[in-house]
Amino acid sequence: MLHFSKSKIAWILGVCLVGVIFALPNVLPSSVTEKSWYIGPKNTINLGLDLQGGAHLLLEVQVDVVYRERLENLKSDVRRALRNREENIRIQHGTRVSGDVLRVMITDPSQMDLAMTQLKDLASAVQGPLGIGAAAKEFDLARTSDGDITFTLTEAAKHSIESSAVSQSIEIVRRRIDELGTREPIIQRQGSNRIIVQVPGETNPQRLKELLNQTAKLTFQMVYSNDPGSIQEALDGRVFRDAVLMQTEDAREPYLLIASEVLVSGEDLVGASPGFDSRDNQPVVNFRFNNRGSLKFGRVTTESIGKRFAIVLDDIVVSAPTIQSAITGGSGQISGSFTVESANNLAILLRSGALPAPMQILEERTVGAGLGADSVAAGKSAAVIGFLAVIVFIIAAYGRFGIYANIALVTNLLLIAGALSLLQATLTLPGIAGIVLTIGMAVDANVLIFERMREEIKAGKSPINAVESGYSKALGTILDANITTFIAAAILFLIGSGPVKGFSVTLAIGILTSVFTAFTLTRLMVATWIRKARPSELPI
Repeated sequence: MLHFSKSKIAWILGVCLVGVIFALPNVLPSSVTEKSWYIGPKNTINLGLDLQGGAHLLLEVQVDVVYRERLENLKSDVRRALRNREENIRIQHGTRVSGDVLRVMITDPSQMDLAMTQLKDLASAVQGPLGIGAAAKEFDLARTSDGDITFTLTEAAKHSIESSAVSQSIEIVRRRIDELGTREPIIQRQGSNRIIVQVPGETNPQRLKELLNQTAKLTFQMVYSNDPGSIQEALDGRVFRDAVLMQTEDAREPYLLIASEVLVSGEDLVGASPGFDSRDNQPVVNFRFNNRGSLKFGRVTTESIGKRFAIVLDDIVVSAPTIQSAITGGSGQISGSFTVESANNLAILLRSGALPAPMQILEERTVGAGLGADSVAAGKSAAVIGFLAVIVFIIAAYGRFGIYANIALVTNLLLIAGALSLLQATLTLPGIAGIVLTIGMAVDANVLIFERMREEIKAGKSPINAVESGYSKALGTILDANITTFIAAAILFLIGSGPVKGFSVTLAIGILTSVFTAFTLTRLMVATWIRKARPSELPI
C-alpha cells in the first residue's frame, strides 16, 4: 500500500500538473494569455448569470398561431380533393377557419355525402408523433346541423403540434443566441409552452429581445396590385380572394396588395450575410438558396420579368423590386431602410431559421454586473473562510499529517478549477456552494485514515504498519461514502435544472478530485516521508 513505482509517481504528479496548467488561465491576466508566445490553455471558468450579470427572459410560444396555420394549409387540400371529383363539388363562399375548426360550406346539399367521402382521407389516422407507438387522428371530420362540414384538430394533434413548435423554437432560439457570441446560455423548457432564456454577460438585453421576439418568417410573393383605389378598398374592409393587404417599410408606398400564393419561402435559404450595395453603399442583406429554392426562384423570375415581387418578413413587405431579368444563380439581395446593425440582425434571423410561432415575453429580468460582482465577492469570502477554518483545524488536530492533508486540499481546489475550465462548465452561486461543501468533505477521508492510524498505534503496531493499516482499512469506507454522494450528484444533474445542475457539477467533480488527492496524493507524501525519515513513532 505504501510502495509506489516510478511510473505511478509520475502518473500522480502528472495529473496534479495538468490540473494546475488548466487552472492557470483563471489567475493570469488576459494580456498574458493573448501573447503570441503563450502556448498554454486559454479557457477560463464560465461565470453564470448570477455571477457576471446578464439577461433573463421567460417566453411563451403562441401555439394558437400554429394551430391556425395548420388549418389554413388544410384549405388547399380540401379544395384540391373536391375539385378532383367528376361531380365538381362546389364550395359556397370558400372555407373559413375559426379557432381550431375549419368550416367547409358545400353549395349543393345533395353533394354532402360525396364531399364527406372525398374528404375522409384528409382526416384519416396518421402514424408518427401524434401517437406514441400507435396511430392517432389529426382531425375530427363532422357534419353540422346547418349543413357544413368541419375539420377539428384533435387533442392528440394539438399536443403534437405544441410539443414540436416548442422544441423547434428552443433550437432556433439557441441558434440565434449562439450567433451573438455569448457563452453558455441557459435555454430550457418550462411547462408545456414556455421557454426560459438566460444569457450571462449580455450587455444589450434590448437587442436580445428584438432577436427573440421576431418570428423571421421570410416569403417571396408577387405584388398583386399597387393601385391606390384597390388598396383603399382593402383598407375599407373589402376582402380579395387571392390577395392580402400588407404594410411596407417604404413611406412612399405604405401599403401593397400582395398575392396570397407563396412562391419561395425562407425554408429554402442556406445562407444570409450583411453587406453593402455596390451602387449606393447602403447596408443590405445577401442571401443564397439551396438547389430547390434556386430552381423555384429562377423559374419565377424568368416568368415574371417586368413584374414586381415582394420580399415579405413577418407579414411586412421589406422590399418590392421590379424583376429586371431572370435570377438563376440562386442568390439575391434584400435592400431597404437598413442600418449596419439591423442588416446584421436580419442576417442572423435568416440564418437561424424562422420560429414556428411568435413568442410573447412574459417576464424580463436584468442582473446587473454590480450584483454579479457582489455575489462573486461573497462566494469568495465564504470559500476563503471555510478553507482557512479547515486548514487551521486539520493542522491543530493532526500536526505533520495535517499539513499533508492541507497540501492535498489546495491541490484539490486547483484540480476542480482546472476541470471546470477544461469542460467549459458554467459556475453559478450554487456551484460555489458545491465547492465550499467539497472543501469540508475533502478532509473527511484524511480524518478517517488518520483516526485509523491512531487506533493501530494504540494497538501496539509499528509506525509503518499503522500507516499501512490506516490507508488499507479506511479505503472501503471512503469509497462507500463518496460513491453514494456521487450518485446523489448524478441524479441532481439528470433531473435538476439551472442552479441545481450547477451545484451537482461542482459537487461531482469535487468528489472525484477529493478522493484522488485525499487518498492517493497524501499516501504518496506520507510514504515518501516514512521512507526517508524512518520514524520510531508517528507525530499524529
